[in-house]
Amino acid sequence: MTLILTRSDIAALLADVREDVEKAVESCHLDLALGRAVLPPPPAMPLPGSDGTFLAMAAASAPAGLATVKLLADLPANRGRDLPVQRSAVLAVSADTGACEALLDGAEVTRARTAAATAVATRALAREDARVLGLVGTGPLARAHARALLPGRRYERIVLWGRDAGRSEDLARWIGTELGVEADVLSGPREVTEASDVLCTLTPSREPVVLGAWMRPGQHINAVGAPPRPDHREIDTEGVLRCRIVVDAWTTARAKSGEVLIPLAEGRLGEDDFRCELGDVLAGTRPGRTSDTDLTLFNSVGVGLQDLATARLLIDAAHARGAGTRIELSG
Repeated sequence: MTLILTRSDIAALLADVREDVEKAVESCHLDLALGRAVLPPPPAMPLPGSDGTFLAMAAASAPAGLATVKLLADLPANRGRDLPVQRSAVLAVSADTGACEALLDGAEVTRARTAAATAVATRALAREDARVLGLVGTGPLARAHARALLPGRRYERIVLWGRDAGRSEDLARWIGTELGVEADVLSGPREVTEASDVLCTLTPSREPVVLGAWMRPGQHINAVGAPPRPDHREIDTEGVLRCRIVVDAWTTARAKSGEVLIPLAEGRLGEDDFRCELGDVLAGTRPGRTSDTDLTLFNSVGVGLQDLATARLLIDAAHARGAGTRIELSG
């Protein structure tokens, strides 16, 4: 039988297993570093006559016993239709038998695993005495990041900014009420950057929203929000140059990250400057932060192996709770 998990199914399951997503994502990056998982670069398929792009984000994991593919549709024209710009679905098959184990809506999976990867990277790269968390961007991804990053860290304050003042105030109130941490809306991305010990950029920006000139030694930055397009980025070249760079997966970043591809095209950095992966840092085979004055950057483009790890967790939770819908797909 094939398990179908809708967006509402997944949201309900995540309420019970959200903290486990971080552990699952951490394990999958270690598996990649240690050769127990496979993660090819995703092919980008621009649709002729459209600004839409489709990506097939595949992965396979021996420890998880799964192979998955998430088909991601990135459709900027959806803004004019009042529809999500990005939509996706995850297909999971047994690595042992090839049977289709599950089909999952991708929205909540993507949001949860993205925030979990940021939490893993922040734990590995940020200074222990980081006390101010900054959020540039105020959409659902910002809420997911605030929820994922606060546990286990001694943040005393969150500072944030978004283009929509009303949404910024709503987010600040939600953080204070739901998460119990003081949150302040500042006047712009520069002010947030300068005030933050840990900074997360969470915007679908094409042009940089954070400049290297605003950064200070010792900060940790998570560049998360830019869509998987080589001409989109949130951090300018000067900012990337100032940082020790860690990527989630080199081949994926090389294929679709503007933070990587633009400095490479400008000749400001070489490929070796981007080859340190999060799994390498977790496994201890490459250094992350080496001193309190390092500026560290986690360039998060999002990878199919994170989707796989989260899907495995959700499939197991659904079976344990009797959640979701089951169909005979091959009948």
